Amino acid sequence: MKNITVIGAGTMGNGIAHVFAMGGHQVNLVDISKEALDKGIATIEKNLGRMVAREKITEAEKKATLGRIQTFTDTSKGVANANLVVEAATEDISLKIRIFKEMDEHAPEGAILATNTSSISITKIAAATQRPGQVIGMHFMNPVPIMKLVEIIRGYATTDKTTSAIMGLSKKLGKAPVEVNDYPGFVSNRILMPMINEAIYSLFESVAGVEEIDTVMKLGMAHPMGPLQLADFIGLDVCLSILNVLHEGFGNPKYAPCPLLANMVMAGKLGVKSGEGFYTYGHRTKELIVASRFRQQ
Repeated sequence: MKNITVIGAGTMGNGIAHVFAMGGHQVNLVDISKEALDKGIATIEKNLGRMVAREKITEAEKKATLGRIQTFTDTSKGVANANLVVEAATEDISLKIRIFKEMDEHAPEGAILATNTSSISITKIAAATQRPGQVIGMHFMNPVPIMKLVEIIRGYATTDKTTSAIMGLSKKLGKAPVEVNDYPGFVSNRILMPMINEAIYSLFESVAGVEEIDTVMKLGMAHPMGPLQLADFIGLDVCLSILNVLHEGFGNPKYAPCPLLANMVMAGKLGVKSGEGFYTYGHRTKELIVASRFRQQ
């Protein structure tokens, strides 16, 4: 799989492109606007620069990696020579289905179509294509260049050949792929999101404040980051979307999103990406400044 196309130049997409290009693959990075592509490439260059500064790669390796990435605003051209297409667009089922129909129409017949979705049904996405056996989930963790885990999700029709190819490719990238089956939230978010939701409920019900809840989980459970800060890092809108998928998929009230989470998303308090969530962050940085005003009442 020498030629890889990544759809979406945002946080996950540029990270996925970074990792494939570092692995020696030719990468086509596709987004709807040149501005998004320029921002994605700038992020990759910045992250590679950090690796040079830490002496993990050389300046020559940085330049070679960037040289393996091309950008496109036309999906049909971006996927024309792909062996693998990885979709990393917003966590929206209708958007993903539309993208997969376009990928299916223009990608070579033998190409594998993967999605970086964190919760949406692979089977449902695959049903929108003429090649469901070649559709698979490839759920990278954020930040992609650093985190080892990749959830490899088999849809109902995903073939053994497709699964084996993606498992092998992930290992060659230096990742640790774990094969899971296609149920809402897969493994990672089926376990993680109820924990985050319960932390938000603990705040909502005035059990404790933001810092207190996170401190209990960091010091008591040895978590590197508290659940409320982690929710900010993931994006509160993403957390809400995943919880809705779990709630609708299982029909179990235990997955119902906390009203506080829904209200914060409606108010535009999305976490790091908006500068404020459960914590306030430095301008255009992930630097945590202070816990938000939510306290016991």
